[in-house]
Amino acid sequence: MEKLIAPSILAADFANLQRDIEMVNQSDADWFHIDIMDGVFVPNISFGMPVLEAINRHAGKVIDVHLMIVDPDRYIKTFANLGADVLTVHYEACTHLHRTLQAIKAEGMRAGVAINPHTNVSLLEDVINDIDLVCIMSVNPGFGGQSFIENTYKKTRQLKEIILDNNASTQIEIDGGVNSQNAKKLVDAGADVLVAGSFVFKSQNPKETVTELKQIVNS
Repeated sequence: MEKLIAPSILAADFANLQRDIEMVNQSDADWFHIDIMDGVFVPNISFGMPVLEAINRHAGKVIDVHLMIVDPDRYIKTFANLGADVLTVHYEACTHLHRTLQAIKAEGMRAGVAINPHTNVSLLEDVINDIDLVCIMSVNPGFGGQSFIENTYKKTRQLKEIILDNNASTQIEIDGGVNSQNAKKLVDAGADVLVAGSFVFKSQNPKETVTELKQIVNS
C-alpha cells in the first residue's frame, strides 16, 4: 500500500495561505493536515472555522483535521459540514471514546484518534477496530518546529502489532518532527501517513521537498 504525505498547514505562510494551498494541490502530497487548537487542551491557538472553510474551498485533496481541543464532541457535526474527510480527536480529551468515534463515522467522516507522547498505545486496543487512523504525536502537541521524540519508532511498532493482532485496517499517522532523515525509519516501523510541517514549508522548494519525501517513503 502506498505511503502518504500530509503537509501540515500550521507551518504554512498565513499571509500567503492560498499560494501554499495551491502548492500542496500541485505537489505529490496526498492530504492536507489541519490542526485545530483551542488554547486549553494545548497552550496555543490555531485556525478557527472560517479559515478551515476557506482552505476547503481551495483544497483539492483529502482534508485531515486534527482536533487538539477539549470536548471535541460538540463540534463533530460542524467539522463534517466544513468539509473534513478525516476527523481526529485526542484520546486524552475523550471521556467516552467509543461513542465519539461512532459519532464521527455517523457524519460520514473517517475517525481518527491522536495520542500524546506520554500515552501508551495499548490503551487503544479495545477500540482499535473502530479507529480508521491513529495519529502518534512524535512531539508535544501545540507548536510546530519541535524536535522528534525518538521513542516514536517503538510506539509505532507496538501499535502496528496491535493492529495486526486484531485484524484491523487502522492506518498509522506520525505527526511532528518528520523529515527526510527519519521518514523511511518510520515507514519501516509501520507508519502509513507522515505529517510534515516545517520541513516542507520552510524548505527552499516545498514542492520538491514533498516529492523527495514521497519517494523516500515509497522506495
